[in-house]
Amino acid sequence: MSEITKLDQNLIIKKVDKETINIQINDNEMLMSIVGQFDQNLKELEKLTNNNIFFRGNSITCKGKKENTSIFSEALKFLANKYLLTKVIEKEDILLSVKKNFKQEESNVKSFQQLIRTPRKSVIARSEKQSDYIKALKENDIIISLGPAGTGKSFLAVSVAVTMLMEKKIERVILSRPAVEAGEKLGFLPGDMKEKVDPYLRPLYDALYELFGADKIDKKIESGEIEIAPLAFMRGRTLKNCFAILDEAQNATETQIKMFLTRIGENSKLVVNGDPSQIDLINKSLSGLIKSKNILKNLEEIKIVEFDHSDVVRHPLVSKIIRAYQSKSTDDQN
Repeated sequence: MSEITKLDQNLIIKKVDKETINIQINDNEMLMSIVGQFDQNLKELEKLTNNNIFFRGNSITCKGKKENTSIFSEALKFLANKYLLTKVIEKEDILLSVKKNFKQEESNVKSFQQLIRTPRKSVIARSEKQSDYIKALKENDIIISLGPAGTGKSFLAVSVAVTMLMEKKIERVILSRPAVEAGEKLGFLPGDMKEKVDPYLRPLYDALYELFGADKIDKKIESGEIEIAPLAFMRGRTLKNCFAILDEAQNATETQIKMFLTRIGENSKLVVNGDPSQIDLINKSLSGLIKSKNILKNLEEIKIVEFDHSDVVRHPLVSKIIRAYQSKSTDDQN
């Protein structure tokens, strides 16, 4: 039975009058996931959509302006689809279900077109740009993504990379980044090379552990199927049958990014991620991320994805913080 048929059977929406709709949910587990503990999800949706919402049994009644009840209706369709595909509704899904930068009639389709299934959770696109990015990660050999923190650049790249590894479409995942961090150098840190590089790659480790579990990932690292390599160690190599991610690429020079990209070999994907607003190089003009984007933007084989604050999927405050700093930067220049 298709997910669309299941949705039609389990979610029945009826218009009562101009300002009232009634939603009947026939799957009890779906109902509880959508409503949330102590009705928290409904309370949040009530606030976000500016409606009055009443819940009794398996019936939810929504009263408000026509456009607001329509948004609520589409939000519930989105959440029901999310539950059918992943069996879980997370806190951030509530905000996403009514997000304004998604056309409501498109949100239920585009969010799920690029679903990534991992052992511990299923990952969906949380903005239209994320959907384009996931598609590029699956279809293109070289991807360059730029944008602020919290837009999912690294998380989604890791999701696709290790999923391909688990499906045996590639033999290795390589995680790399420039050895630049607030003036500290690798040589001053204790331990072997892996122990020195690990702190710099912590965000990628966090994504790996969240999606696949620490035990499984540690075994892959021990076997060499997942490799941690400083960018400087990539010189002279040819990367075959692998998925390589260069993170924090705003701290790499144009020459370093060129060196990384020209490592590509047979059946490989290379991803370059970075945030141009967070350059840690002493001479910021040496950053090669934007330069490389401009040099390569006309090559059809290379996909460039640029995120902005509207694509931030962390706490809603993150997007506001980014906008505030951008506004200050603009004021300082004027």
